[in-house]
Amino acid sequence: MSMYRDLHRGTARATVLRTVGTRERRSHLTAPRVPTVGIDIGGTKVMAGVVDADGNILEKIRTETPDKSKSPKVVEDTITELVLDLSDRHDVHAVGIGAAGWVDADRNRVLFAPHLSWRNEPLRDRLAGRLAVPVMVDNDANTAAWAEWRFGAGRGEDHLVMITLGTGIGGAILEDGQVKRGKYGVAGEFGHMQVVPGGHRCPCGNRGCWEQYSSGNALVREARELAAAESPVAYGIIDRVGGNIPEITGPLITELARSGDAMCVELLQDIGQWLGVGIANLAAALDPSCFVIGGGVSAADDLLIGPARDAFRRHLTGRGYRPEARIVKAQLGPEAGMVGAADLARLVARRFRRANRRRVERYERYAQAGRG
Repeated sequence: MSMYRDLHRGTARATVLRTVGTRERRSHLTAPRVPTVGIDIGGTKVMAGVVDADGNILEKIRTETPDKSKSPKVVEDTITELVLDLSDRHDVHAVGIGAAGWVDADRNRVLFAPHLSWRNEPLRDRLAGRLAVPVMVDNDANTAAWAEWRFGAGRGEDHLVMITLGTGIGGAILEDGQVKRGKYGVAGEFGHMQVVPGGHRCPCGNRGCWEQYSSGNALVREARELAAAESPVAYGIIDRVGGNIPEITGPLITELARSGDAMCVELLQDIGQWLGVGIANLAAALDPSCFVIGGGVSAADDLLIGPARDAFRRHLTGRGYRPEARIVKAQLGPEAGMVGAADLARLVARRFRRANRRRVERYERYAQAGRG
């Protein structure tokens, strides 16, 4: 009977330990409250910053992204230089990298980066070999979504989808405090859902992708086409750029829309309506409680998000008979990817420190056994 109790007690204890261990691996709450470096790598800039456990940026530096025709090592050199620079002034425990590209499920290799010469590049291992701290690599939309969930517009949500509107459309899915990366690590590429069969050609090779109708590129393309055709509705923006159509940009369109330019307001409404259609499709597939809209185009605020909400309600499957997800603007701005990468790196720092502690404890036990 005593043996049975001991065995049962051992089984129960193992179950408890396994449960606690699983919770700890899943929760950011158990990560050490130490400063980490977050790095956001885009097509034009590399931003690096030291971030504390509450999401506060202690220091931030940025530089231009090396030309994409250069070798991957050039970008890795840039990252290393930024980390070492920050390490001179801060006690850094881990480095997190948000990369504009597809990152594998193990968060080691950048499978493909459209703006950089990375093709199946083992970025984590290469950098970990050069830096004295653990390294975490993830997609930049995933890191931005994590930051918004931890510190921004998505706080308190247990099912969140983030959509980043920039040159194209990126995205990420969070459920119960975990980023859903998919089997191969490339979940969240919402911009390449085909919404118009045979529509505009996309650089991905397909036609009719969502980002060809609701993104910064789509916004600028429509404005430039109207200006090139010398449409009467485009006279305001033509005058603003002095007839130099390539100077028409997304921020300029947003600025003119805020000042009441009718064409620019209409263009943002069109982009917003397409955004709402895509969000309704994602709601049918994923059923989140909240959509967070980030990226440069989101700076248009309600000029964009108002039409998106209207279109979402019109196209939502089962409208009128189901709860509607909130649609909100991201709060952390262009630093979201950097902050999220740094915060995710704290989980790596935790595992690294625990592994070190176990090695120290083993060494001490062996030393004691030797003395005995």
